[in-house]
Amino acid sequence: MSDKPRVLLIEREGRSDPQLRAGLDEKFRVVIAPTMARALVLLRQHDFSGVVVDAHQLASVRWIGMMIQSDEILDAISDGVAVIDTDQKILWANPEFKELMASKDDPVDLRFYRALGHPEIVEPEICPVELAIERRIPSTGLLRIESSRYLRLSVTPVLEPSGNICQLIVLTRDVTGEELQKQKIDAIHKAGEELADLTPEDLAEMGVEERIELVKLNIVRHMRDLLGLDFIEIRLLDRTNSRLIPLLAEGMTHLAASRELYARREGNGVTGFVGATGKSYLCRDTSNDPLYLEGASGARSSLTVPLLFHGTVIGTLNVENLQPNAYDDRDRQFLEIYGRSVAAALNTLELLQAEKYVAAAAYTEAISGELALPLDDILNDASIVLDRYAGHDEDIIDRLRHLIVRARDVRNLIRSVSSNMVSDTPKAMSPQPLAGVRLLVADSEESIRRAAHSVLGHQGAIVETARDGLEAVTLARQTPYHAALTDIRLPDLNGYEVFKRLREQQPGLPVILMTGFGYDPSHSIVKSRQEGLQSVLYKPFRADRLLEAVHQALRSGPVAVRSVSPQDEGTESQSGSLDAKGSAQAETPPPIDSSPPPVG
Repeated sequence: MSDKPRVLLIEREGRSDPQLRAGLDEKFRVVIAPTMARALVLLRQHDFSGVVVDAHQLASVRWIGMMIQSDEILDAISDGVAVIDTDQKILWANPEFKELMASKDDPVDLRFYRALGHPEIVEPEICPVELAIERRIPSTGLLRIESSRYLRLSVTPVLEPSGNICQLIVLTRDVTGEELQKQKIDAIHKAGEELADLTPEDLAEMGVEERIELVKLNIVRHMRDLLGLDFIEIRLLDRTNSRLIPLLAEGMTHLAASRELYARREGNGVTGFVGATGKSYLCRDTSNDPLYLEGASGARSSLTVPLLFHGTVIGTLNVENLQPNAYDDRDRQFLEIYGRSVAAALNTLELLQAEKYVAAAAYTEAISGELALPLDDILNDASIVLDRYAGHDEDIIDRLRHLIVRARDVRNLIRSVSSNMVSDTPKAMSPQPLAGVRLLVADSEESIRRAAHSVLGHQGAIVETARDGLEAVTLARQTPYHAALTDIRLPDLNGYEVFKRLREQQPGLPVILMTGFGYDPSHSIVKSRQEGLQSVLYKPFRADRLLEAVHQALRSGPVAVRSVSPQDEGTESQSGSLDAKGSAQAETPPPIDSSPPPVG
């Protein structure tokens, strides 16, 4: 063993002065470092009397000195730090990095990924170390080590004055908790998207109750599989009265599931408070919480979040646990995220059902609109022939009556199909204040007759139209009506003549006379007013004016005609509504509700 002092000669790229080397060998024991990275390792492992380096490499040497002097700082930081060379061999590592290693061996000279047990690169697709070397810029990545630990890497290349990379500093941080939380949030989002993800075939085959049951089953499954929750309650808010209506109760007592609750800050437990404020509520210990009302038997903690859709509370979601302090803010975050998905799913189901209703209504309205006038023509022609054959051939009379009934049945069947298609609609889409009201409309203009069917029929009225005065009088002779609308200029009769004859057939019948721009050469309006006319409608008119006139006529006096439902409309003509002469016989029904809807 030589007693010569030991010096470190940094001889990069084989460039050294032979005379310098010979002089050093005479006085020192020379240890050669071919790279700065190797020099750093040797300086950490051995003692040297000095370091010999070319002048153009002094900047790199200063960097080595700074690295050595900062050992204490690097050893003290909480993140793992490793210095590696361009071959990805570890030159130095702090204690935190050593704790992450797959083995307890000295990491120096080990390849970086081998020291970590050959982890899986989660992101990006390119190795972050290779990316930093290739591009000479910092890069980041995510590694999975062991089975469920995640490391976030930050790789920074250290450049020489020439631009070459001499070392890389790798900062490693354990982000297992953050990554698992992110994965759980992603799983919750995915589960939420599945709640109301129904195929067109599902929509066609399932009713609204079946869809809601499917959503409820999915909610229970997600709560157990993703969140580990067994005691669940969901209530929906009825905004008309602030009542929180039970939708789902899993693991709750019968008393809790059936308890009447309202969205109020006080007196309605935690659920009522959350429904009223729209804020989540974490009950850490049910034994000393003033708002808590028993839900699950023996529950010691609970977490309740609002179901929010576009910032509006539509319900509440409550979970409970048998242990105190079972939930924290992270659980609250998870449940709030899932709660938004539940709210969106329930809203989607309601929208799908509304869409189905609207489509069915539009479909049946289109059919009704096309068939309305042809059916009226059949009724008019059959009624006129029946009127002429009264008292003659009974077989023909019976057939004509049957034809009239069947024509009305066709119209009722269309309504029945529409009603069946939307029978599972949770809410009525639009009110029908004229439901069961039978109206007679006489006008020579087809557009007016179509408009009467569309506007009045949409309000629930049973509308029958006539093209002239004779048809109107004939229909009134055979069928009772709640009110009649007639133009004052029909092809065969003027307004006063029609008004008078309709009143002869059905005394007290409210009649509305229609005129264009107030034109009345025969003074029908003046004459009719003298005999009780109360309503006049000036054409062209808006839909709300037509409805207002009808409601005013219905309120003008007692109407001795019973309200007709679609189920018995077609059979009415066969059940003795005509006398021996064919005149309509008035019945004494309960009064119809003729209150108008808001106009305008």
